[in-house]
Amino acid sequence: MDNMNKNLEVVIVMVPFPAQSHLNQLLQFACLISSSHNLPVSFVGSASHNHQARVRSNAALNPSYIAKIHFHDIPTPDFDSPAPDPNALSKFPAQLIPSYNACTLLREPIALLLRELSTKSRRVVVVHDALMSYNVQDDCSLHNTESYVFNCVSVFFMYCSFVCIPNGLPIPLDEDLLKKVPKLEADAPDEINKLVDFQLQFRDIGAGDLYNSNKVLEGASLDLMAKIASTENKKQWAIGPILPTKQDHVSDKRNKCLDWLDNQPPRSVIYVSFGSSTTFSDKEVMELAMGLERSKQKFLWVLRYADRGDIFTGEARRFELPEGYEERVKGVGLVVRDWAPQLEILAHPSTGGFMSHCVWNSCIESITMGVPIAAWPMHSEQPLNGFFVTEILKTGLLVREWEKCEELVTASVIENAVRKLMASEESDEIRKRAEELGEAVRQSTEKGGASRLE
Repeated sequence: MDNMNKNLEVVIVMVPFPAQSHLNQLLQFACLISSSHNLPVSFVGSASHNHQARVRSNAALNPSYIAKIHFHDIPTPDFDSPAPDPNALSKFPAQLIPSYNACTLLREPIALLLRELSTKSRRVVVVHDALMSYNVQDDCSLHNTESYVFNCVSVFFMYCSFVCIPNGLPIPLDEDLLKKVPKLEADAPDEINKLVDFQLQFRDIGAGDLYNSNKVLEGASLDLMAKIASTENKKQWAIGPILPTKQDHVSDKRNKCLDWLDNQPPRSVIYVSFGSSTTFSDKEVMELAMGLERSKQKFLWVLRYADRGDIFTGEARRFELPEGYEERVKGVGLVVRDWAPQLEILAHPSTGGFMSHCVWNSCIESITMGVPIAAWPMHSEQPLNGFFVTEILKTGLLVREWEKCEELVTASVIENAVRKLMASEESDEIRKRAEELGEAVRQSTEKGGASRLE
């Protein structure tokens, strides 16, 4: 009888790509599945990247949910973990390429794990990052296993980049908007383009797609993708946002920046963060520092170097600020040099804006919390995400045009963008739209809502 019950078990296997925003989204989804459906979930990756996912997990995630996840640490051959180059012309995080390449060596151990689980379980469901498609291809040889692609980017980006552009099709927007679509040129090294192409050869093996988005946000793009999916006999679900919209536990590790926010007026602070993959030059940091100070607006600025491939090796360089800067802005601005709890910051009532590089993870968090965005895209899908937020959703504004991405963004440009987002008549309209959209997105995750139904 025990064996029979064991064989009835459904097991979920999550296979993330080893980049912070990807690890974060898959871990959130793992917690959502485990807590909502009480199903066993395995999170599979190299030991260092699994550790990274746990260490940097959203403070808003209940630790008891993470404790239920089974982390399978796969030994990964040594890879180079160089420091980021702050003076590189492209903002693409080339220092991470060795770690990305190393992940292609996980196919065999993942196949062994899937075979083992398939003999013990009635059904194995693999949810994998699109950029880990090569690694999970052996699920096809197992009679009780199927896989689904988890897309960590916006549906709008997916449709533009994988349907319209390769096939020479027009992006389905009106003429005025089409003129504003950023002209994308490959900004990634050839090595990463080859890796992406290599992985995506195998993405069609899966039974369907999952999107960290929903019909409230991207109904038009989802409908277009659904037509394509139906011709390929694929399924798709828009299940986002997968992040916790309500905190159901009291954290014993409250970050000091939240205490600082507690003492600021409602919606008065702009949160400034460019994620884990962007490194500014010393000159760029100085311009940003001066722009924030001159804006006379309250700010919380996360100032960190970009990640190495292994975040637990090597020392991160510390950025220098103008002499006396942090003392001078005391009470108006706070500079945070450690990992910051982004979701909690965005959910805080004192946060009224977000200056962001517009990776989808940050966009979906900001949109869900109803916080308008000062969009400053850096590389990859970010220019299209910035366009989507500012021109389609109209819940943000651009700091600078993508066509000027290789030019230095001056203090005066930054000052004007901050004031426009935080203290102008236009900002009142943007904030109203952002708050209304955030409320609609949060409702979609409640019982009977679009995301919950999906």
